[in-house]
Amino acid sequence: MRKKAYAVRYVAGQPNEIIFAPENSDPLTYCLPEGARLPVYKTLKVLVWNIFKQQRADWQSVLLGVGKESHLILLQEAQTTPELIAYATKHHISVEQVPALQFPQHPSGVMTLSGTSAVFCCPLHEREPLLRMAKSALITVYPLPDGRMLMVVNIHAVNFSLGIDIYRKQLAAVGEQMRIHQGPVMMGGDFNSWSRQRMNVLYTFIRDQSLKEVRFPQDHRRTAFGRPLDFIFYRGMSIENARVLKTEASDHNPLLAEFSFT
Repeated sequence: MRKKAYAVRYVAGQPNEIIFAPENSDPLTYCLPEGARLPVYKTLKVLVWNIFKQQRADWQSVLLGVGKESHLILLQEAQTTPELIAYATKHHISVEQVPALQFPQHPSGVMTLSGTSAVFCCPLHEREPLLRMAKSALITVYPLPDGRMLMVVNIHAVNFSLGIDIYRKQLAAVGEQMRIHQGPVMMGGDFNSWSRQRMNVLYTFIRDQSLKEVRFPQDHRRTAFGRPLDFIFYRGMSIENARVLKTEASDHNPLLAEFSFT
């Protein structure tokens, strides 16, 4: 029997909370606890980064540098070491991770750090058919000051597969949630889009979901076979600024973007 996907929520000073995908994903059912709205930011600053399981020495200095100014951080291959959890819970109100790779002590998967608690959390994972290793995605929703809801999708796409069926299936599961959401959407992560077939599937998905792609004037993104692997997509917002930070702290370079909601 296939294991059900779940997320773990980390909040400073509180026990860890296990969150399963909700049975009812109707946006009208989003619960709005007191104080849950994102603060009024002049621009919403987002960091998207495959952190390579924190295997390189300078990952923490990068997070302390660009991460401290980011209102939302979307990490892929985030391993729940004490150092990362300590950083995350100290600098961010709420942290959710979907365990995908189960290492003996600290599982690895996508992790989203935010300036307020999510009012909707939907963990997803898909198993790679060749290596039987899982890749994860996390959908969270945050109330905006103007009353709308911001949906954030953090994804690490399946990598090793014969054909594109499983790749398309993983994106389709995200699309099911995205289609019923009425507010702004931001989607980022490592899409493992290293082939022409995968790029075609990805751009068909983006077109069907009415998403726009963030463009980087100086594009230093990690590539494979000449194709970029990391992306940020959006709708219902305006992009104000975007750049790629060159670093040796991971095998991927962080993506930075600023959005406005006017």
